[in-house]
Amino acid sequence: MTTSRAQRPMPVGGLDEVVARLELENAQLRQAVASHAAIDQAIGVLIAVHQLSPAAGFEVLREVSQRTNIKLHAVAGTVIGWALGHSLPQPVARELDAAVGRCRASLLAGPPG
Repeated sequence: MTTSRAQRPMPVGGLDEVVARLELENAQLRQAVASHAAIDQAIGVLIAVHQLSPAAGFEVLREVSQRTNIKLHAVAGTVIGWALGHSLPQPVARELDAAVGRCRASLLAGPPG
């Protein structure tokens, strides 16, 4: 049997602590949603420009992020900016070209085995 909210004990630290924790969690979730939206938009750019699948587009973004040591959401923002006419920073441009090349090569090679 479940207990009603009125019967549950107040968490240690009181209501202010609970509200603060929930506000922090809410802010983190909002940031995650915004980050995912930017990543999805950047994948869309890669799909349109390089004719990649969504999975391959994500893999390219992930590789660029890892090889440049730039957060994934920041790489995504840079790719979106590029689609809007801004130039890519040289390290990102170099790694993006290389990652797309590797992705295409692996697709042409087919599945292992």
